[in-house]
Amino acid sequence: MKTLWTLLIAGALGTVAFDFFGQALAPALGYAKLAPVGLAGGTLKAVFGVNPTGFAYGLHILTGLLAYPIGYMFIARPIQRKVLPILPWFATAVVYGIGLWVFALYGMAHLVAGMKPFLGFTGITWVALWVHIVFAVVAAFVIEREMPQTRTAQLRPQTA
Repeated sequence: MKTLWTLLIAGALGTVAFDFFGQALAPALGYAKLAPVGLAGGTLKAVFGVNPTGFAYGLHILTGLLAYPIGYMFIARPIQRKVLPILPWFATAVVYGIGLWVFALYGMAHLVAGMKPFLGFTGITWVALWVHIVFAVVAAFVIEREMPQTRTAQLRPQTA
């Protein structure tokens, strides 16, 4: 049960940071405004042929609350621990955020929704890169703080 709560809290805080940075802070600083709900709507339309009211927002929220934190906790961090166990969680989170960016802007936007790869490398592309990294770092911080078994230091081989 603690794992589920940790994932939800990590996802909620990561999603708030993602949306705040991408939809409020970036435009206030003169950069592009992120439209993750628009991308989710385009994906729903491409996959199911429809985009019912509210479903795109729900997809955006569920992805942030569950899918992305699960990916860090059960895929990215375990792979990193096996391949490069001395790498700190922060570096793993940054690499994971870049992976999320590739997944969202190439995998979902281009391959699924039919948009230009990486949205044509416009201003929104770079805001999206930063917000995915911000999301990953915030979510990973919560996971690493609340789930000590994910910490690298405690996973070093024990000597007999």
